[in-house]
Amino acid sequence: MKHLNPLVLSPQDTSTPGPFSSRRRGERVIGFLYFYKMVYIGKSREYLLHLNAAEWIFEKARVLRHSMTEAEKILWDELKNRKFKGLKFRRQHPVHRYIADFYCHEKRLIIEVDGGIHDQEETNEQDLNRTAELGRFGISVIRFRNEQVFNQVDQVLHEISKHIESMASRNSPSP
Repeated sequence: MKHLNPLVLSPQDTSTPGPFSSRRRGERVIGFLYFYKMVYIGKSREYLLHLNAAEWIFEKARVLRHSMTEAEKILWDELKNRKFKGLKFRRQHPVHRYIADFYCHEKRLIIEVDGGIHDQEETNEQDLNRTAELGRFGISVIRFRNEQVFNQVDQVLHEISKHIESMASRNSPSP
């Protein structure tokens, strides 16, 4: 029997299995475990999309999706279904240890809509720490007040657009 290196996949590993093989067509051998290609790819994508968020955070996010604030609902109507610049936004999205109000994975951007509780010094400090921690993962966070969304949603969308453009100009190579 051939010794299998768990990190190297050889062309034989995806060959059609014989009649007595326990492997199914389309599986790859990694060590002595068998994984479907899509499951393996899906798990790595999940890690990048959620940064290994815990299961309880996913459950809390599901609950929060059903109890969005009025300001979040107004902004969600403008962001959903790729209405805003063709970008996919997710609402109440688990990222690492946090739940983002709105998250665009393509741009690595979180949009937060804050109510009056964020005026408190302790909450404001937590917001700053959260923004710094997410920044270590390359995710930028922009915040808007509920009142801004209620009264100036067009201005909020303009600010988001300006932020995305500034991110693109920082990431583009200089001539």
